[in-house]
Amino acid sequence: MRAARLLAIGTVVALPVTLVAQSGGSSKLDDPTIVAIFDAANTWDIETGSLAAKNAQSADVKAFGQMLAHDHDAVRQQGRDLAKKLGVTPTPPGPDFQMAKDHYAAMAKLKGATGAAFDRAFLENEVAYHKAVIDAVTNTLLPAIQNAELKALVVKVAPAFQAHLIAAQNQLNKLPAA
Repeated sequence: MRAARLLAIGTVVALPVTLVAQSGGSSKLDDPTIVAIFDAANTWDIETGSLAAKNAQSADVKAFGQMLAHDHDAVRQQGRDLAKKLGVTPTPPGPDFQMAKDHYAAMAKLKGATGAAFDRAFLENEVAYHKAVIDAVTNTLLPAIQNAELKALVVKVAPAFQAHLIAAQNQLNKLPAA
């Protein structure tokens, strides 16, 4: 449990720095890379949400997982539609992208958990993940976005990330102490 919390805290602290460092070391990301990061971030939460919808013990956690998968699928599609409209070809970050490594580690941990332990690990991951994404969007991605329509989309969906964070934290707070 302590290792999971440390991983989550590390992800929250490292994400904005990692985004800048992996954009070639400059403090400026380009829109195609931001589109790819936005797409990947939504895809990863679709994956964790779908896993929770299938594996959670609590009906509330299952429903939350379903909601996450649905909401992030819709946002990911909006991003893909906008990229197509703008003629932007997303430039995916390389295979050593820290967010990807963190996601795969979280999925491996979640796939190895069952019952109440799964529910707790999932909710802890969602709290940490949404905090990290909100921080990255606010402090790194939004200031770097050049295209007004892309910026408007990210601003439009930002409250949903905050709502997911609050919902995950509320459900986590309701769980019995570990």
